[in-house]
Amino acid sequence: MWEIDAKPVPGAIAAMAHKILKRRGVLFVLSSPSGAGKSTIARRLLASDDQIRMSVSATTRPIRPGEVDGKDYHFVDLERFRAMVAAGDFLEWAHVFGHRYGSPRGPVEKMLNSGLDVLFDIDWQGAQQLYQNWGGDVVRVFILPPSLEELDRRLRARGTDSHEVIQGRMDRAAAEISHWDGYDYVLVNDDVDACFEEVRQILDAERLKRSRQTGLIGFVRKLMPQG
Repeated sequence: MWEIDAKPVPGAIAAMAHKILKRRGVLFVLSSPSGAGKSTIARRLLASDDQIRMSVSATTRPIRPGEVDGKDYHFVDLERFRAMVAAGDFLEWAHVFGHRYGSPRGPVEKMLNSGLDVLFDIDWQGAQQLYQNWGGDVVRVFILPPSLEELDRRLRARGTDSHEVIQGRMDRAAAEISHWDGYDYVLVNDDVDACFEEVRQILDAERLKRSRQTGLIGFVRKLMPQG
């Protein structure tokens, strides 16, 4: 059974309302081309907010140096991945860069039932599937680079990929960006601090939506005089 990490970290502003009113959890999707800053923003969001947890994807790709199975990804072979697909164990899954990635259903449902929000680092295919399955509880944010030149510079600055791999990522970036209009929010990451703040504000606002406050009607009725 995959476990959920607990972190004693102060929550966001909207967590104060959560103590009074029950609400449905948010399935919060961050998507971007590789190198646009999505992973950095996701890490900062998780470190600064105790009301959200990461959905750890399962993947068939080989584990990389420094990665931890169960923390970065759940690394599985192709046979097991196919069995999970057949059993309906994924909320969404996609074929990316020659490997399969999917969001396991069980851990996500467990987190939502615990009153937590869930963060997804997935591409447009996964975001589309997730929205089809969960509807209005899915909030989709797409992060754009300030330019393709800057995106190329960031990828090369990593120093981890060959020229061919970087070119493949740039080609895929153009395809991913073409799906920008399938998202609820679109941000340009020309400053990571400012972009992170915008993402945090989006999450806080989405948590406070009236449609998500399942305990609001009962709370308001208690405040109204009985006629």
